[in-house]
Amino acid sequence: MTDDDIRAAVAGERADLADVLAALAPEQWDAPTLCAGWRVREVVAHITLPFRSSALKVAFELVRSGGFNRMADRTARRDAARMSSAQLLASVRDNIAHPWTPPGGGPVGALSHDVIHGLDITVGLGLDRRVPLDRMAMVLGGMSPRNIAFFGVDLTGKRLEATDLDWHYGTGEPVRAPAQDLLLMACGRRRP
Repeated sequence: MTDDDIRAAVAGERADLADVLAALAPEQWDAPTLCAGWRVREVVAHITLPFRSSALKVAFELVRSGGFNRMADRTARRDAARMSSAQLLASVRDNIAHPWTPPGGGPVGALSHDVIHGLDITVGLGLDRRVPLDRMAMVLGGMSPRNIAFFGVDLTGKRLEATDLDWHYGTGEPVRAPAQDLLLMACGRRRP
């Protein structure tokens, strides 16, 4: 898989997310997601922060907030309060091909960010959207103990096995489910 292939998958995922968001009713923008304490608008504000802010400004916010999670929460809440649903949607749609990658994550990290937060929205809203399996394979192929540790999930003694693609992670008692459900589990998300 080349970086160009992964960037095409990122653009595809962002385009799909923009279409999902464009179809939401106004009240759905204020509905809860799988991100604890965040509505759809906070998740979209978080996803689009790197498109709307320079790396220097994000670094300043990080220092000002005293840590990544506090910075992410503070900026998502602030930007969600300042921006309309139309502005948030435009921020996704206008940046489908944006080259942002998370520090140390590369293009797969950008795809993972978009897929996971897209699932936070669609699963939280009860929408029947399945992430294309080629994108899921890229995201799951990039999973590592470090990624899973970031989310604070203990998978000791568990072997995650996707039922819809050829992927597994870990050793021990098998946990079988569709790939996107396993991804949510590995990211510490609780389904509604």
